[in-house]
Amino acid sequence: MPGFRERGAGRRGSIVAVLSRGALRAHLLAVGLAGPVAMSREESLRTYRLFAARDPRVTLGLDPEGAWGERELIALMADRCGVSGDPGRVSGQEVIDPERTLDGLDAFAGRLAAVAERRGTVLFGTGHPHRLLGFYAALADALSAAGCLVLTPAQGRCVDITTRFGVRMCTIDYVRGVAMLRTPGARVAGSESAVHTHSPLPVRAALEGAAESGTPLPELVVGGHGWVCGAGQLGFEAIGPADADDPALFVGEAEGRVSVTVPLDDAVHSAYYRPLTRYVLNRACLSR
Repeated sequence: MPGFRERGAGRRGSIVAVLSRGALRAHLLAVGLAGPVAMSREESLRTYRLFAARDPRVTLGLDPEGAWGERELIALMADRCGVSGDPGRVSGQEVIDPERTLDGLDAFAGRLAAVAERRGTVLFGTGHPHRLLGFYAALADALSAAGCLVLTPAQGRCVDITTRFGVRMCTIDYVRGVAMLRTPGARVAGSESAVHTHSPLPVRAALEGAAESGTPLPELVVGGHGWVCGAGQLGFEAIGPADADDPALFVGEAEGRVSVTVPLDDAVHSAYYRPLTRYVLNRACLSR
């Protein structure tokens, strides 16, 4: 099939089709992971203004060292993500450069390969369980098979999350090695009962739980939003994807507290991330 490379049989005996870089670029554009994305320019500019005002809803646990006014954020996001660098452009559809996405995926795969090489400890967590659980779970499975220790600390620990409707009590749960939040008592399989959040509180609770129990601390934290920024702020290596309205991860990367940020739309259909999973695992030599 054009655009695909066949890998050998995996441990379950299946043939895994891996997209070439060019074919993956076409996929990114076709499903809206990059190129013109669902995010509007108005939404992204609003987030930049909130970040410039140090609103904790968008700093995601990061304590920026630089001034980072709105114009500086626009310039950073143009450089790292591919959005328009024109402050006068205030409406329309936002754009993510697919080449920057591909470069980010390559760097992301490089960090996974490094931790797999030393059979290190890894913590996975997501605030987007309905979209990205499968992506992270496949990576966790592959790293575990490569001899890494995938951590699951603070199972069942309560975390109070502030929402527009007030404070919501949630608990940390794990599905296939990936942490997420659920409302208390909800034990529906998979991500159906999971809670969407950008808060850094879950990763702080997980890291505190690991320290209290004597569990090894992670050498790498993989996730998004507050999982990455919260971990990076505490000095842990952290990598993950970020949308055009997520300046915190790109600021963290620019300031050296986030190792890799992959620019992409983080709210498309979960199935659209599967080719990215195969590409990353192949690049990290974790496909077999």
